[in-house]
Amino acid sequence: MTVSFNIGPHQFQRPVIMGILNVTPDSFSDGGKFVVHDKALQHAEAMLEQGADIIDIGGESTRPGAPEVSLEDELARIVDLISAIKQRFSCLVSIDTSKAEVMRQAVQNGADIINDVCALTKPNALEVAAQLAVPVCLMHMQGQPRTMQNNPLYGDVVSEVIDFLKSRVESCVAAGVKRSNIIVDPGFGFGKTLQHNYQLLARLAECHQLQLPILAGMSRKSMFGKLLNRPASDLLAANVAGVMIAAEQGAQIFRVHDVQATADALNVFSMVQTSK
Repeated sequence: MTVSFNIGPHQFQRPVIMGILNVTPDSFSDGGKFVVHDKALQHAEAMLEQGADIIDIGGESTRPGAPEVSLEDELARIVDLISAIKQRFSCLVSIDTSKAEVMRQAVQNGADIINDVCALTKPNALEVAAQLAVPVCLMHMQGQPRTMQNNPLYGDVVSEVIDFLKSRVESCVAAGVKRSNIIVDPGFGFGKTLQHNYQLLARLAECHQLQLPILAGMSRKSMFGKLLNRPASDLLAANVAGVMIAAEQGAQIFRVHDVQATADALNVFSMVQTSK
């Protein structure tokens, strides 16, 4: 059951939707669609109207095999867009990056949250995040984005994910990040086989031992596509099912492409929870 939780100074009494806005030419399901500035703004507005609370902006694809993006190119993709969204709309913006300088400039231009698939392990990322003093999302990933799916191995995927996240939380707090500013993400699809992903989803509630908000990001991922033998663009029902399973286990934040369907499902879920 979803209970009151905070994202930095912002308190929520219900599930939170993080709408995905990839401004990259090569992201796995929507690459190239929102590279043009005006189209990206229009899509952000549409997601907010549909029920998104956070717009998550990414300037570098983390799909397996994706090429690295230079600091200059990533900044060029995201900085002006963040400023424009914050000027136009009353919403939270998160920056999906692992580069310290992108974090710095994104926050300087209005970003409210750092969402890092590398859990602040890249050079200077931890120090910069502590200096910026905004909420951070720490994600588990085995390996690196370009090679993470080559041969993921675990003894017990759930306990190993929790141990990693616990260690990163401790490192962040030691470096000066407020514990109240930390969100954790088990990293569905990042260095995990099909079986690993479903084991993690089945036992997601165990992540509550960290006593931090949990972000679930499964939208259009291969854990659904491979199971159903369908392309990423044809996984709406599976995406919503995944959100509902995660919500039942107490996940609080949901990173999704399909905001309207997710919002509808979570509204039904919340109504049931408050009617008990």
